[in-house]
Amino acid sequence: MDSYLGSIKKQFLYYKMLGEKAMEQLQEEKLFWQYSEESNSIAILVNHIAGNMLSRFTDFLTTDG
Repeated sequence: MDSYLGSIKKQFLYYKMLGEKAMEQLQEEKLFWQYSEESNSIAILVNHIAGNMLSRFTDFLTTDG
């Protein structure tokens, strides 16, 4: 079980690092750029994903996260 959780954590941290490095290449205003009024910026998407993951992994077995 420890090796499975360690593997998942390692993979998560790898993809987190890739995302962070990709965003570091952008100027700040590009993070907030939207293609249209109906689309989301990179900043909004990252904020949404972070909130979703926090919800899913908080009180894992006791709430509907």
